[in-house]
Amino acid sequence: MKDACRRIKRVSMEVTGKTLFVVFMFFSLAMISFSEAHAEILTLPEGLRLAAERSRIIKIAESEELISESDAMIARSKMLPEINAFLSQTSLAHQPAAVFGPQTVPVSERNFLSYSLNIQQTLFDFKGNASRYGASKAILNSKKLDTKRLRNLVAIDFVLAYLDLLEAEKMLAVADKEVERLESHLHVAKSLYDEGVITKNDLLQAEVKISDARQRLLTAKSLRKINASRLNNILQRPLLAEIEIMDINGLSADITDIDLEKAWEIAEKDRAEVQIVNETLRSLDMEETAKRSEYFPKLFLKGSYDYTENRYQVHEGNWSLSLGMGINLFRGGSTRGEILKLEFQKEKLLEQKNKLIDEIKLEVEKYMLDIRTARERVAVTGNAVQQAEENLRINRIKYEEGVGTATDVLDAVSLLTVAETNYHRSIYDLRKAEAAALYATGKELLEVYK
Repeated sequence: MKDACRRIKRVSMEVTGKTLFVVFMFFSLAMISFSEAHAEILTLPEGLRLAAERSRIIKIAESEELISESDAMIARSKMLPEINAFLSQTSLAHQPAAVFGPQTVPVSERNFLSYSLNIQQTLFDFKGNASRYGASKAILNSKKLDTKRLRNLVAIDFVLAYLDLLEAEKMLAVADKEVERLESHLHVAKSLYDEGVITKNDLLQAEVKISDARQRLLTAKSLRKINASRLNNILQRPLLAEIEIMDINGLSADITDIDLEKAWEIAEKDRAEVQIVNETLRSLDMEETAKRSEYFPKLFLKGSYDYTENRYQVHEGNWSLSLGMGINLFRGGSTRGEILKLEFQKEKLLEQKNKLIDEIKLEVEKYMLDIRTARERVAVTGNAVQQAEENLRINRIKYEEGVGTATDVLDAVSLLTVAETNYHRSIYDLRKAEAAALYATGKELLEVYK
């Protein structure tokens, strides 16, 4: 009786364990299906935000901003009062004394306390300290502009990678459709061959074409994976992580309506690179002013209070106020050399600015022409796709009725594939050119793609 009870209990436990295992597996599969069904799709604005937040070069640039801000604080301190305090306790081996005839008179205590407090303020230095502070502020502005430049550089890199992935997905869909069309043709060819309408050569042609199309499909899948890994790399994600993105309908700003001369003017005004050069030139001008101030005197006001513990002295503590002037008479020509160096740096920077503006104009012109060419290609290839679809439909009907040949159908499939490929490439070439033109004219892409 006891053995029977034990067997029933053991069987009951096994059944319960299996039931729990089945329930657990069902729950896990349900959760996986739920997460896959509700997988978040990455949009272009969200991706741009993540790329900017996670970019290491932007974080480095922001650290440079903080360093320059500290330098500006150091430069500003030169224009503020300088306050110093001193405290000391002195112990002498012999008490100081003075000889007055036959007598020795002590003049100070052997152990005494002394302290002082003094404040000094530069009144006028021919804009020396003010120019140094202005130069440090200009350098800080240039660092902020460099962060803006790097943020836009990261943005255009992400946008182009995003569009490359979208284009790769379209190419994958085109390759998949080509395989489907060829398989459909092969099915029709087998039916006609079984009926004795065509020869086996038609079947061989279709099979060869399918093999070739499947190879292109594999290549398209590999290209899609590579572009997905590139996008993951920009976002600081694992390279092999799955990523789904959403297509974009267009831009929030139309760059194509701007005249080329106007685009050049906008680029020269808004490009961060040109603004950085302008701020650097401004800082050099202020540094030169600061250096020239060293030729002139500096006026200062100093007030202090000094106390020395000494019972032999009438006034142990005393106030003082001084108005002074200081000037350097000779430094061996170092100031003149530093001024010449700054002037040469400005000349060099002006040439670099002119060269930079010419390169930016060429860049803007190139992308504006790319936009115009891509738009014309979109219009042409869109009609070509419709014509290729109609051509395939007609050749299929003719082939199924025994009027056309298998070669005509296969050529029609190839023509439609080429037309669809050209159409999608022209669309994404247009979007890439638009993004590049916006970047070239100095637009902030984080604001454009909202």
